[in-house]
Amino acid sequence: MELSESVQKGLQSLADQSVFDHSSFQVLVDVSFRSLLSSHGDPTVLDQPELKQVDQILLKQSHTAATTFILEAVKQNADKSTISSSLEELTFSAERIEIFYSAYQKHKKDLERLLTSIGRRLPHVNDVSWRLQYHMKNAQVDKVNEPFYLISLNTENEGSSEDINFSCTVEQLQDLVGKLKDAAKSVEKASQM
Repeated sequence: MELSESVQKGLQSLADQSVFDHSSFQVLVDVSFRSLLSSHGDPTVLDQPELKQVDQILLKQSHTAATTFILEAVKQNADKSTISSSLEELTFSAERIEIFYSAYQKHKKDLERLLTSIGRRLPHVNDVSWRLQYHMKNAQVDKVNEPFYLISLNTENEGSSEDINFSCTVEQLQDLVGKLKDAAKSVEKASQM
């Protein structure tokens, strides 16, 4: 799995037994899964007695790194070998990998349901309207004399309607139209296979 530098540093702190002893490690792993599965953000989620001796900045960094790693693992449907090899690279001991993986197995289905409920559907474009505008002068009162387009896309996603508005220059609009034509050709080719 590809992880950012900050996530790697947070996980390396979590792997460090001088920072997180056995009980604080277990509590932080449990808290990380619970915070992802709770329906509301609990600001006191890290206020556990086992975590009081840990530096608060390191604690927050490690918590963020752990939740990021968990979500990435669930997103990629990671198996034990993938998780183990990723955590071994970050200096996790075999015992800590096993603790993490057992919590992952316990909560994986619930996290998958959570991620699928977020939604993957892109909005469906129902209508497009546009208007040609003209910049005469800029903020410095210099003559500009450039046309631009105001475009409004009326979209629908899961029953709710929304307008997406943006402006673009003639070149940007030509680029957009070219990309839309390329996408239409790709869809047409895919449907013929």
